Amino acid sequence: MADEGNILTDLDAGTNAGNGTDNQPAIGLISQYVKDLSVENPNAPKSYQWNDQPQLDVQFNIQSNQIDGEVHEVALKVTCTAKAAQGTAYIVEATYCGLIGIRNVPEAQGHAFLFAEAPRILFPFLRRVVADAVRDAGYPPLLLDPIDFAGLYQQQMEQRRQAGEQPFAGQA
Repeated sequence: MADEGNILTDLDAGTNAGNGTDNQPAIGLISQYVKDLSVENPNAPKSYQWNDQPQLDVQFNIQSNQIDGEVHEVALKVTCTAKAAQGTAYIVEATYCGLIGIRNVPEAQGHAFLFAEAPRILFPFLRRVVADAVRDAGYPPLLLDPIDFAGLYQQQMEQRRQAGEQPFAGQA
């Protein structure tokens, strides 16, 4: 036990910062919420009797907006459209957001967190909102497949590098 050091002095990792100085990197989820939700069921109740398997189109978008110096809003947007030969069965559009606090983190790591890790954290909640919305519209719940946000992020950053663009400019 004596060899473990003094926990009160080892916390600052040798930075010798003054008492109460906040200079360590920190990232955290502050809050999460549904920002927008729209459900269209244009052909109900006729669509409940259609026998054709609907074709499903799912579109995703990730945005990040800086709210103030240390707080960012990450928005996961999804549009799910189910169409059959007879017409559109349903359209669900949802925007699920999280407020992310970032302090003392280099730009590259902060950007990666906002566009890869934060969406990974928020996705299960958006998935539940979409499943409930589709179920409440009278259809079997739509369970969105998991998404490899880190892989997509790396792929987009590599595409930007190859195109000679700034890797962190705009949205990913």
